[in-house]
This record gives sequence, structure tokens and C-alpha cells, in this order.
Amino acid sequence: MKTIKGPALFLAQFAGDDAPFNSWGAITKWAADCGYKGVQVPSWDARLFDLAKAAESKDYCDEFKGEAAANGIEVTELSTHLQGQLVAVHRAYDAAFDGFAAPEVRGNPKARQEWAVDQVKKALTASRNFGIDAHATFSGALAWPYVYPWPQRPAGLVETAFDELAKRWKPILDHAEECGVDVCYEIHPGEDLHDGVTYEMFLERTGNHARACMLYDPSHYILQCLDYIDNIDIYKDRIRMFHVKDAEFNPTGRQGVYGGYQGWVDRAGRFRSLGDGQVDFGAVFSKLAANDFDGWAVVEWECCLKHPEDGAREGAAFVADHIIRVTEKAFDDFADAGTDEAANRKMLGID
Repeated sequence: MKTIKGPALFLAQFAGDDAPFNSWGAITKWAADCGYKGVQVPSWDARLFDLAKAAESKDYCDEFKGEAAANGIEVTELSTHLQGQLVAVHRAYDAAFDGFAAPEVRGNPKARQEWAVDQVKKALTASRNFGIDAHATFSGALAWPYVYPWPQRPAGLVETAFDELAKRWKPILDHAEECGVDVCYEIHPGEDLHDGVTYEMFLERTGNHARACMLYDPSHYILQCLDYIDNIDIYKDRIRMFHVKDAEFNPTGRQGVYGGYQGWVDRAGRFRSLGDGQVDFGAVFSKLAANDFDGWAVVEWECCLKHPEDGAREGAAFVADHIIRVTEKAFDDFADAGTDEAANRKMLGID
């Protein structure tokens, strides 16, 4: 068994134009003051990070890490959630996702997709420069508009979508192998990789690529009514990253999983600050520890009710309280009788 590292914080929901959230030095000092030991970096946010420099210069990465370390913070992972989304975009979402891209490729899906692939590759190279061996991203989606089969999906539609998705990601995964970095797909609604079955469909098409791993986030499984504890056992060899995020699902006679087009406050399924939702984190942390997960417990704060700064401070303490320092000996070692093979055979009545 191994002890999970943490607490850490994903900075995507906190970076902003006002201090202390608008510069790397200030936001890492704030995170440390909240009780965090590490941060996950949104690679697209130029207020905090220069991805191109990080991919080109180990010196830049060392300086970046050093500034954080001076504040008591470690860089846990880089994220390309926004760029990964753009690796595969169905045309129905062109306008909605276009703003994720650099201005010079907006309105040009082919150029945007090429830019996205380059961005993820740069982030993998930067991860190597940082000495980090896991990277967070989204898969993107081609089949998501057809998630509910009405009208009936034509034969082969989903298979073609997943063939194409794997084709687009295979060169990125091969680059990840060269860098020695695992690509951890956040299994997430809106992505073609949104549950275990879809992940397996993708994995098979990549030739069970060693670098095609998972980011485990139980909140997304709560909202899908999926067994989030069993999921850890099934995918323990592929789970390389952990977002600690809470959620609740309270269906009524009027509303269920699909949410009725309501805003987050009025949905049956809602993201909540840690401890305010329904995820059994005692079971989650226990299962991850038993399965030798030794990565970071990274708080991803999303809540439709609570102020983010309150959620961040409470989240650090929540994770610290849930991390299990694993034991190096059995609790009943005090009763060890010091037996040997001969004694064992005698106890069993074996002559």
C-alpha cells in the first residue's frame, strides 16, 4: 500500500485578473496559506504559465518550480483540458468551443484541431521538463450528440467515431511515451470518454496504449449513477490521477439525470464543495490506498452554492483529514506466535 500525496488544488477555477489570483507567485502563496502542498496548473492560462517556454526550456520550468517551492508549493501536474477538448469537436459544438482556441485559429476547425494537438504535445514535453510523469486532459467528443439513441443510431456510427478519436490521439500518446508521461483522460460527460465502457472502447482502438490512462473523479460518476467505488477496482492499473470533487444527485418526480435544461442550482445533479455532497470519500481514499495509488489528491472546486475561497480552504483541510498514512505492519503483529513451516504443518495435522 502507498500513501496518497496532498492536498493539492487545481487552479483553473481560481485564476483571475485580481490579486492574488493573477500571478504565479501570488496564487501559490495563497494556495499554501489555504493549506495546500501542491497545485495542478491550467496550461492555457497565460496569467500563470507560458506553455511554449515550458516546452522549450527546462530552465524556465526550474524557475517556475522554484518560485512555487519558495511558497511551500509543488507543481503536481499540468492540465490541457481545454486544448484536449479541441482534439475532437463535433460540428454542432464548433461555436461553443471555438473560444477555447488561440484567436488565429478560431473559425477554422482544421487549423484549430492541429493547434490543439500541438498544444497537448507541448504540455507533455513540458511535463518531462518538470520531471512530472502524469498529465490531465479531456478526450474531446465526436459521438456525444448521439449519446441518447433517438432517432436510432445508424449501424457503425459510434464505431466510426471511436476509430477517428483513437486515430487523432494515437500520435499524441506516442509522444507521451517518448516523454515518459501518462495521458490521464478525465472521464467526464460531454466527452466521448465519459464512463468505463467508452474508455475501454477507446483503449482497444489505441492498441491498449500504455500511456492512455484515467483521471478519476467520483463526482461525475455520482451524476451518472455509476458505482464509483467498484470503478477504482476495475481500473486500478489505469488510474493515475485523482480529482477530489463532491456532488449530489436528488431526483424528483419532475427531473432526473438530464437536468431539464436548468442551471446548476436547480438541477437534480449538482456539484458541491467537499463534504457537502454524497460522495463517500472515506471509502474512496481507503480503496485508492489499498490499490497502491500514490499520486496527488487534487481538489477541483466546483460548487453551485458556496464561495470558492471558502470551498478552497475547507477543501484543503478535508483532504488532509482523509489521506490515509498507510501502515507498515499488520495490526495483529503483537500476537505473532513466531511459527515456522514445521509448526504450520503440525497445526494442519499434516505428517
